Amino acid sequence: MATVELAATYAALILADDGVEITSDKIVALTTAANVEVEPIWATLLAKALEGKNVKDLLSNVGAGGAAPATGASAAAAGGAGAAAEAPKEEEKKEEEKEESDDDMGFGLFD
Repeated sequence: MATVELAATYAALILADDGVEITSDKIVALTTAANVEVEPIWATLLAKALEGKNVKDLLSNVGAGGAAPATGASAAAAGGAGAAAEAPKEEEKKEEEKEESDDDMGFGLFD
């Protein structure tokens, strides 16, 4: 299945590189020419996801640094970047507490 997804993605990239509109029909045509059978629904979903987006800009900004987006309603309500910076710390504390609770139960890695 990964081959099908990869082929559809490459087909969309080829279309974007040529400056051609990305449509499901064109994705299916390119993947068929490459002897990869892509179901039309997946090609349609990919075309809809890329509709109105400049794929070349997306690719050139992949490695660009920037602030990580805030996740969850609480981060958005708490006020943006400060809340986003605190969120990973809270997750780390929760994971540490969970690991400590396993030790309290008497279970160890080499027991």
